[in-house]
Amino acid sequence: MTPETATPARRTLKGVCPHDCPDTCALLIEVEGDRVVRVHGDHSHPVTRGFLCNKVNRYDERVNHPERLLHPMIRVGPKGEGSFRRASWDEALDLVATRLRKVIAEHGGEAILPYHYGGTIGLLQSGAMDRRFFHALGASRLDETICSAAGMQGFWSGYGTNQGPPPESIPLTKLIVLWGANVLATSIHDWPFIEDARKTGAQVVVIDPLKTPTAEKADWHIRVRPGTDAALALAVAHEIFTRGWHDEPWLEAHALGWREYRERAATCPPERAAEMTGVSAADIRKLAALYASPASRPALVRLNYGLNRHSNGATMVRAVSLLPALVGDWARPGGGARLSTSGGFGLNKKGLVRQDLEPHPTRIINMTRLGEALNTLDPPVRAMFVYAANPAASNPDQVPVRKGLAREDLFTVVHEHFLTDTARYADVLLPATMQMEHSDLHLAYGHYHLQLNRPAVPPPGECRPIFDLFQDLAKRMGLTDPCFDQTFDDLVTVALDMPSNPRLAGITLERLERERSVPLASADPRLPQYSPFLDGRFDTPSGKVEFVSSLFKAHGMDPVLGALTSEETHPDVAAERAKWPLHFLSPASRYFVNSSMVENERGRRLAKGPLLWLNEVDARARGIATGDTVRVRNDRGAWTTTAEISDLTGPGVVATYRGWWSRWTPDGTNANQTTSQRLTDAGGGATFYTNFVEVEKV
Repeated sequence: MTPETATPARRTLKGVCPHDCPDTCALLIEVEGDRVVRVHGDHSHPVTRGFLCNKVNRYDERVNHPERLLHPMIRVGPKGEGSFRRASWDEALDLVATRLRKVIAEHGGEAILPYHYGGTIGLLQSGAMDRRFFHALGASRLDETICSAAGMQGFWSGYGTNQGPPPESIPLTKLIVLWGANVLATSIHDWPFIEDARKTGAQVVVIDPLKTPTAEKADWHIRVRPGTDAALALAVAHEIFTRGWHDEPWLEAHALGWREYRERAATCPPERAAEMTGVSAADIRKLAALYASPASRPALVRLNYGLNRHSNGATMVRAVSLLPALVGDWARPGGGARLSTSGGFGLNKKGLVRQDLEPHPTRIINMTRLGEALNTLDPPVRAMFVYAANPAASNPDQVPVRKGLAREDLFTVVHEHFLTDTARYADVLLPATMQMEHSDLHLAYGHYHLQLNRPAVPPPGECRPIFDLFQDLAKRMGLTDPCFDQTFDDLVTVALDMPSNPRLAGITLERLERERSVPLASADPRLPQYSPFLDGRFDTPSGKVEFVSSLFKAHGMDPVLGALTSEETHPDVAAERAKWPLHFLSPASRYFVNSSMVENERGRRLAKGPLLWLNEVDARARGIATGDTVRVRNDRGAWTTTAEISDLTGPGVVATYRGWWSRWTPDGTNANQTTSQRLTDAGGGATFYTNFVEVEKV
């Protein structure tokens, strides 16, 4: 590695941010001795461009936090209390192996549930040795749905993959539509590219129920009613077709079923959409004219995952993501739609996870319904292994989740950095390394650069990486397949072993070791960066954009678009809406990544504590003022917080920034007391934003 700076006392090493964020930033880590003293962005990386978000910019505070878990511990008090005694690794892992063998002998491997998600999105720390271990045990498989499943299904339904234009191509665009994307909080490295596009005349439109910091910087903020984005997108399509603004030659050559889609769009004129969306018919026509204008070519529709957290999330993502195909923008560098870039990498995940190790096909448990799984599933879950996740804070419908975690007959192992809400329920608590202390391989879902991370400092105390932990446990469980002896570097080579993928051409472990960040190969001479679909070929079964979706048809859904109205027309949702008057959203914070980094006092201070944001109209009707203590409730539960009156939300909508741990909330609960285990229309995703409540002053 080549340090950017070096002195006898201080050296600078390269690294990669591991957190659940599209940007997957390239880091420069300044080290003195064995201590991280500063973390900043790598100026040489074409996306990171030398700066970091305010969450990671002071990452040394997290690595050196005085409350880090440093030693294995075994529970000595009631579950949830957080009382433990120190243990050795041998004692802790022997206990884990003994209990897992007992569960398998008495109940079978499917009584074991691995629970993991975005605490790290590194490919090898949380997607290789751990998966092999649980597959070999015949454990239940976790359906990883809680964040993005509905959105991926919605985007896949039209394009067969989850890809979009690279951020480096944004300066080529003339119109940027940020649809449900608060990029200043959730993908901040898009913003400099957006500003570059503005310098050449590009306009920025934000479509969002909330007046986010990103919306405040837009040329036009369209405040749409939550859960009605499909109707807004279809009404835009109606105008494009009606006025002949669609690119018929491109559609004829590269799309399937666009005429059927045109018939569906004819059922949703702007006047009908205005009634559902709260956006005036005049503004819908204005948006359609702006989007379809020749002066807007190419345009980028930048979606984010807030859209997919509604009960009709897949339908909404599908409707929005199909708009670029109507105007032929996929043929233009910089044009199209982007929800994620993760589908572009095409790594050998099958070789990493080794599902063929399963002794027999095993049941799949949807992580969104963890509360149901821990309390009512038959046969029951008897052992749970949690790593890179904090379900006691992050999962919907917290009352049954915590009830299940409190079961004395549930053996729970948690591998963590801090004493999180979930860690308090552990029978065995194991200390985890952070990114600066282990190796990992990172793809991204906001760009097309593959990155290698190496440790900058040794682990503190007795912390161990996920990879090493499951390799050790495999030996203790008597798993003898040679795959459990493979090293980290072996698995990097496995991941890259995809000779059929031209985008990985020339990418080797040796090159990653040398360069640390390597872009996917581009096949189009117009762009130095890889950008999908410029040739008009898509990854659907037909090879074309599918306006009549074979994927939706296979799921038993309407293959054209699904429900054209708002989420509130679903009978279950309508009944809940009729009882509870306020639509409750829980978007991402600028200061936390889901429930990660809440341990940082500086971030909590900047966030001003857990707040509930109310519009002045709704607050006045309830006699609530800024600073009042309020109770948010529905049939699932209630939580107490502090009111903040603001125009962040419109009338009928309230919001809080998610992620808070119970130790820093007034009553030891958070917003997920009220969210449901209801699933999305496709993908089995979580419906955090299909949530209705009442708010009252305490």
